[in-house]
Amino acid sequence: MAVSANRLELLQIADAVAREKSISREIVLNSMEDALQKAARSRYGQETEIRVEINPRTGEVRTSRLMLVVDQIESDATQILLADARKRNPAAQVGDWIAETLPPFDFGRIAAQSAKQVIVQKVREAERDRQYQEYKDRIGEIVNGVVKRVEYGNVIIDLGRGEAIVRRDELIPREMFRPGDRVRAYVYDVRREQRGPQIFLSRTHPQFMAKLFAQEVPEIYDGIIEVKSVARDPGSRAKIAVISRDSSIDPVGACVGMRGSRVQAVVNELQGEKIDIIPWSADAATFIVNALQPAEVVKVVLDEDSARIEVVVPDDQLSLAIGRRGQNVRLASQLTGWDIDILTEAEESERRQKEFLERTNTFMQALDVDEVVGQLLASEGFRSVEELAYVELAELASIEGFDEDTASEIQNRAREFLAKQEAELDGRRKELGVADELRDVDGVTTAMMVKLGENDVKTIEDLAGCATDDLVGWTERKDGETIKNAGFLDGIEISREDAEAMIMNARVKAGWVEAAVEPEPVEDDAEVGAEASES
Repeated sequence: MAVSANRLELLQIADAVAREKSISREIVLNSMEDALQKAARSRYGQETEIRVEINPRTGEVRTSRLMLVVDQIESDATQILLADARKRNPAAQVGDWIAETLPPFDFGRIAAQSAKQVIVQKVREAERDRQYQEYKDRIGEIVNGVVKRVEYGNVIIDLGRGEAIVRRDELIPREMFRPGDRVRAYVYDVRREQRGPQIFLSRTHPQFMAKLFAQEVPEIYDGIIEVKSVARDPGSRAKIAVISRDSSIDPVGACVGMRGSRVQAVVNELQGEKIDIIPWSADAATFIVNALQPAEVVKVVLDEDSARIEVVVPDDQLSLAIGRRGQNVRLASQLTGWDIDILTEAEESERRQKEFLERTNTFMQALDVDEVVGQLLASEGFRSVEELAYVELAELASIEGFDEDTASEIQNRAREFLAKQEAELDGRRKELGVADELRDVDGVTTAMMVKLGENDVKTIEDLAGCATDDLVGWTERKDGETIKNAGFLDGIEISREDAEAMIMNARVKAGWVEAAVEPEPVEDDAEVGAEASES
C-alpha cells in the first residue's frame, strides 16, 4: 500500500510541476527519470549503463542495467558474454543489449540531493525553452505587463509567463515607472542567452506607434488602411504615412477619428508625442511635399540616382520647414527615405545665377567666344561643351542671332576643345600606367581611366575586382546624419546601374564569368502560319 501511495505521489508531483511551470508533463517525467538514473549510478557505479522508466499511468518505477553482448569481456560492468546472455534470452546476438532488472533501493542523502538538482535543472531548461518558443513568434507585437522592478534605469516587466526588459534607451524620455505600474510595449527582439531567453521591449520603436494605431483604428487592423512608414522623435514628435485601399475612406480622417479621439488615445500612450498623419503617395515629390507639412513648398528637384531631393520654400517658411533643431526635415527624411535639402527662393535664385555664370565662363574659355555668346548658350539650356559638340546643327542655328555658319563654327570649336582635352587626358592616363585594354570595357571613357589610375585601378583585372560602391561611393547614416563616401569616379556622372554593368563587363573580358546569352526571340505560331499560307 505504501508503494502505491509513493507512485501516486510521484505522478501528482509531476502534474503539479507541469502546471506551475507551464511545461509538458512528459518533460517533467523525463527529468525525473534522468535524476533517478543519476542516483542509481551513484549506487551501482558510474561506469554502469542504467535505464530508469516511469510508467506515466501508474507511476511505477522500473530500474534496469543494460549489458552489451560480446565475445570477449573487457568491462564486467557493461558487458556480458554471449553464452551467459543466451541463458536469459536464447535469441541474443553479439552487439545486442540485455536488460537486467534491478531491485528497488533507498536513496541516500547525497543521491537524493543530486537527483533534486537534476530535476530542478531539467525543469528550468524546459521552462526557458517554452518561454523562448512562445515569445520568438511574438516579435512585432505589443504586450502588456506589470513593472516588477527598476534596475539602473532599465525596467523589468512581468508578462505573466515570463520576464522582459525595457532598456533605458528604449524608454520615452522623461518617462518614469514604479513597481506595480502597468506597461504596454513593443517586442522587438527575443534572444537565447546563457541565463535564459531575453525578451527585449521598446516604447521608442517606430513600429510601436504603428501597432498602437492598429489597435485604435479598426480600418488599419482590417487592412483597409495601410501604414506605409513611420518616423519618430520619441516623446516629442512623429510622422506616420498612411494610404487607403478603399477610395471612399479618407486614411487621414480615419486615423484622426471623431474629434481626434483615435489619435488622442495614441498620443496619451506616448506621453503627449505630437503626431503628423501624412497621406502616402507613390509619387516621391508629392509624398515629400506632404511629409514637410505644415510648411509650404514652392518647387522640388529630384535626383533619383543619389536619392536626394531639393525642396524650395518661401523665405518666411524656412524655419517652419526645417523645424526646431531640424526636427521637421529630419523626420520627413526618415519617413520618405530621401535626403532632403531645403533652400529658400532667394538661395535657389542665387545658386541658379552662380551656375549660369559658371556655364557662361566655361563656354567663353572652351570656345573662345565673348560673354554675350556664352550667356546666350547658357540661357538656351546647354550645360556642357559635349552637348554643343554633338547637338543637331539645326538646333544651334535656330538660336536667335545665330546663322548656320555661326552654329557650325561653334560646333567645330567645341569638338576641337574636346579633342584637345581628350589628348591631355590620354597623356595623363599613360603617365599613370593605365592599360590600353581598359578602353575596351563598355562605358569606360578616358576621363574615367585617369580617375581609376589615380586610385590604382590600372588593368581589366583591377576593375573586375572592384565593387559598385568603390566606383560611385556610398551613403550611410550616422548619428542621424547622412554621410557621403566618395568613390573612384567621383565628379563623373555615372549611375550605379552603369557602374555595375561596367564591372560585369570587365569580369567577362577577364574570363572570371561567362557572358549572359540573350534568348533568341521565338516566332509566334500565328505569324509562322500566315507566312506559310502566303508562300
